[in-house]
Amino acid sequence: MQAKDRNPPDGGYGWVVVVSAFMVMGLTAAVLKTFGLFFVEIQQHFDELASTTSWITSVTIAIFHLGAPVASSLCVRYTHRAVVITGGLLAFSGMALGFLGLNMVWMYATTGFLQGLGISFSWTPAISIVSHYFSKKRALANAIASAGECAFAFTFGPFFQWLIFQYGWKGALLIIGGIQLNICVCGVLMRPLASSCLLEASHSETETPAGNGASRIDKEDKSPITHKTFNWMLVRRPEFVLYAIFGILAAMSFFVPPLFLVPLSYSLGIDESWTASLLSILAMVDFAGRLLCGWYANLHVIKTIHLLTMTITLISTSLMLLPLANDYLSLAIFTGFYGFFFGTTVAVHITVLADVVGMPDFDSALGLFMLIRSTGGFVGPPLAGLIVDMAGDYRAGFYMAGATLVLSAGFLVTLDQLQQRKETGSQTNTKPKKPVLPYLSLDLLKLE
Repeated sequence: MQAKDRNPPDGGYGWVVVVSAFMVMGLTAAVLKTFGLFFVEIQQHFDELASTTSWITSVTIAIFHLGAPVASSLCVRYTHRAVVITGGLLAFSGMALGFLGLNMVWMYATTGFLQGLGISFSWTPAISIVSHYFSKKRALANAIASAGECAFAFTFGPFFQWLIFQYGWKGALLIIGGIQLNICVCGVLMRPLASSCLLEASHSETETPAGNGASRIDKEDKSPITHKTFNWMLVRRPEFVLYAIFGILAAMSFFVPPLFLVPLSYSLGIDESWTASLLSILAMVDFAGRLLCGWYANLHVIKTIHLLTMTITLISTSLMLLPLANDYLSLAIFTGFYGFFFGTTVAVHITVLADVVGMPDFDSALGLFMLIRSTGGFVGPPLAGLIVDMAGDYRAGFYMAGATLVLSAGFLVTLDQLQQRKETGSQTNTKPKKPVLPYLSLDLLKLE
């Protein structure tokens, strides 16, 4: 039984966990993606400036990233199940209290802070536990789970619009909060692995007599997931630092295309109805890219870090070509290429993180990576906006995003070279050495 606990099951109940994570992705990230539908309604209700109203989403995104290390440390201390359930309750509370709509500060605190914390406490452990349940099929499992964001975002747009039309923005917030309570149900289904439960057992045995100490230590040694503290020292590991820098540069680019795609289409004279379809195309090809790349990565034809480097290179190429579009058809084609390769990147980048740091430190690494990566998300859009203002053309933002991705690919190549050198060095050190004892014994005989 203990041998079975050593390795992830790579299937079985793990697929229930994947489906649960798929739902959590939809009920968190997809809600955040489509929250812009409430923007005008809230702005008109409080008669505030657009910049003032936009802080609701900004606070949500900030707390989502800043809360990731806290969520990861709670997963280490307790269980993924408990943290996801807590996140569902927080997300519901944010929307339900936002229903009161007292003032703009109230909206910052509820649909901003509480909703962001709820998303962080749900999203982070949901992604993490999928990686714990899978090893050989980890890329495919992560791809399926992350695809929930695309699937729900595609349907939430018209659904949220209908809710606002029928019940007003306040009633829509309350209903969406009720829907987000299903995160708690998903959390209940995220059963901890037997090996990860050994940590809790070890805590309960700390008061036992000394004679039972060896049994407790033996259990901890056999658990691959047992981890008592959040590992902040990952920032000292060169491999993690290189991957974190890649994450910052990639995040600087990923938030730019959705921001300037619609304005670029307007500048080309494309009708509003056709422009809206570009976002639908983006969601559909993103969904397809995640599933196809997860399936391909599961074949283990090439290393996941090599696959990630390829997808990043292809995204940068599509971004460089996208500004060349001069009509709807060409813009839709280049948008499709970008969305597809973006989906392939999202499908494998968490798997690469697990390969870089190893599963014992994965929970800590995921929280730190999300926190560090957030700086790129905050810096990227304003920097691209500045470049667009200086150039007087929305195309400049896409060129900036493509160039930044090329730079991020360089850090992936450096990381891969570092890992290869370490693997070569470890293989050299493990080679058996020639015995020298007979020669030493002859020397001792001569001395005698």
